[in-house]
Amino acid sequence: MSDTQKYLAELIGTFVLVFFGCGAAVIAGKSLGVLGIAFAFGLAVLVMVYAIGPISGCHINPAITIAMLVNGKIPSKDAVIYIIVQCIGAVIAAALLLVVASGVPAYSIAIDGLGQNGYGAASPGGYSMMAGFIAEIVLTFVFLIVIFGATSKAAPPGFAGIAIGLSLTLIHIVGIMITGTSVNPARSLGPALIVGGTALAQLWMFIIAPIIGAVIAALVWKYLFEDGAVPA
Repeated sequence: MSDTQKYLAELIGTFVLVFFGCGAAVIAGKSLGVLGIAFAFGLAVLVMVYAIGPISGCHINPAITIAMLVNGKIPSKDAVIYIIVQCIGAVIAAALLLVVASGVPAYSIAIDGLGQNGYGAASPGGYSMMAGFIAEIVLTFVFLIVIFGATSKAAPPGFAGIAIGLSLTLIHIVGIMITGTSVNPARSLGPALIVGGTALAQLWMFIIAPIIGAVIAALVWKYLFEDGAVPA
């Protein structure tokens, strides 16, 4: 695949994740509940793994791209551009979601938001900054361990998307009430830029914590698990 195809695939993939994941929360959150929103995010990743995985690897998440860079699985040039286009895709998705959501007169961005992440008073369950920070590190760590394992040479071929999508669903089931679940700086950036205010002020945590969790997972996989993988 050409570089342009890879970068465009990452932009589209991140767009799909944010538009459908956050869209489920904003448009149908009251009827879907936590479980339904969690499956929306998980299914978005699952389908995109099979749609664009053969083109770009389907990172659609700067934390994943950084983890792959740490493990030497992506060149630094591609990593930088991946992160840029992922963020662009997320912002476009959030902007279009606002246009769609605003089609209902009762919608208010100040009240209903765009599925942005938050802690403290902005947390869906009122969880503190420390609780949210720890949760985002742990959840991202688990997500990346699943990704490394599911995409390793020892893993059964063809099943990575299922494992990765379901793991993100599981992560959201736990994380939605804590922070709204980020584990993805681009996913947090898009809604925060459009909503502004508290969401933008708290964005730092949803950039730093997922990256920390991803880097820890990359190092754990590289030095503790990768060489010990047993061929299927």
